[in-house]
Amino acid sequence: MAFQIINSIISWFLKKRKHQIELFLKYPIDVQNELLLKLISSSKNTEFGKLKEFSSIKNYRDFSDKVPIQKYETFEPLIERSRRGEQNVFWPSPIKWFAKSSGTTNSKSKFIPVSDEALEYCHMKAGKDMLCWYINNNPKTQLFTGKGLRLGGSSDVYRDNDSYFGDLSAIIIENMPFWADFSSAPSQEVALMGEWETKMDAIIDETINENITSLAGVPSWMLVLLNRILERTGKDNILEVWPNLEVYFHGGVNFNPYREQYKKIIPKKEFKYYEIYNASEGFFAIQDRNGSKELLLMLDYGIFYEFIPMDTYNGENSVAIPLSEVKKDVNYAIIITTNGGLWRYLIGDTVKFTNLDPHRIKITGRTKHHINVFGEELIIENAEEALRLACEKTEATIKDYTVGPIFMEGKEKGGHEWIIEFEKTPKNLSFFTEMLDNALKAINSDYEAKRYQNMTLMAPKVHKAKEGLFYSWLKKKKKLGGQHKVPRLSNSREFVEELLKL
Repeated sequence: MAFQIINSIISWFLKKRKHQIELFLKYPIDVQNELLLKLISSSKNTEFGKLKEFSSIKNYRDFSDKVPIQKYETFEPLIERSRRGEQNVFWPSPIKWFAKSSGTTNSKSKFIPVSDEALEYCHMKAGKDMLCWYINNNPKTQLFTGKGLRLGGSSDVYRDNDSYFGDLSAIIIENMPFWADFSSAPSQEVALMGEWETKMDAIIDETINENITSLAGVPSWMLVLLNRILERTGKDNILEVWPNLEVYFHGGVNFNPYREQYKKIIPKKEFKYYEIYNASEGFFAIQDRNGSKELLLMLDYGIFYEFIPMDTYNGENSVAIPLSEVKKDVNYAIIITTNGGLWRYLIGDTVKFTNLDPHRIKITGRTKHHINVFGEELIIENAEEALRLACEKTEATIKDYTVGPIFMEGKEKGGHEWIIEFEKTPKNLSFFTEMLDNALKAINSDYEAKRYQNMTLMAPKVHKAKEGLFYSWLKKKKKLGGQHKVPRLSNSREFVEELLKL
């Protein structure tokens, strides 16, 4: 009876949302342009709005002429003033929440403003849409006969003057309606625990006897939790613990390196994987079809999008284009203007459009997460596809990895140094390295050119990491938790050197 009531409520919500979604699917450019003018109009009397003459902006071209592209460092002074309690600086409604993020290449903390509008019409709305897409595609689902296990960050929410900061996941949990706790696990008290190791044990205590039907969290950390549950229970796979488990909503890192490990511990052919694309700055895209590797760009979450072709990328001095001018299969850096008060903000992610009607994307990496020391333009998408192919040919699986350059020295040529922690080690590491190198050549023509006859690049150097190396490294840096990630590619040797010393 309870399931039928919940199902009826969700069906009603689906019907209500269907019209709104169809609107931006049919008229994406109109919806985005209208949204931009609404954001500008609502903020014209803020300090930032007056400075940039928002009242005179009539269209996108005016906007791009008057408002410069900005990185966090440029916008930080205004954010710091807002954190100290000043209001109406860059957004008209009061902002008291700030999502703390360390990023992935910079240890310095960032504090992303989260307005009430961003919470309600972006993050919360997207969470509902995520469930709605799944239910719409799987009408026989029994999702709401049990609970969803959420694995967020490891930080509490802290008060600083009259503002609050913490992981975005903690802020969302703090602001969820009371009834959401009934359908989620662990409890809010455990979900907001700050110490990661203690939190993991508490999550296991609270969930192993629950009827868990869905999972949500970053793949690397969720895998750690699931393996600990198997150790605790002595079971062979997760379905022996939670037989009604049917879907995993994942995001934060590329899922491909973890896919085979999940198939192993969740051996259910009809088990579903749904990818989401969210960050502290906003919720951007959702997988809207079963089994798809594309994400639908959600255009009505209060976020206006612009894009920089990566072949002309020059940071804040780049020339951006609106959604109406994007093309398929071009690598773009994303710029967002949001209902949280971020204006033409570079989030550091890169995507490719796989479809333009509707606008579907594929995450390709980070603007900073690439290696281009020798003109090889190696991006995460290349690295992870090459790893997948090398693993396929050697029957290996991996847990984590990072890559850094080997710089030229004297007559010595340059190269790439890989540190890989294997779940299943290849029988012959040299053969694995050869397959990885060949895959990179096949995928990336710039890499292939630099590798030609060892002209510029030597063959890659691959280290087999000891078990738990990346976990120990993150723990040492006090970065354990759902929102911290291992840096994949870097133009410096910083991460490689640190890991080699452990």
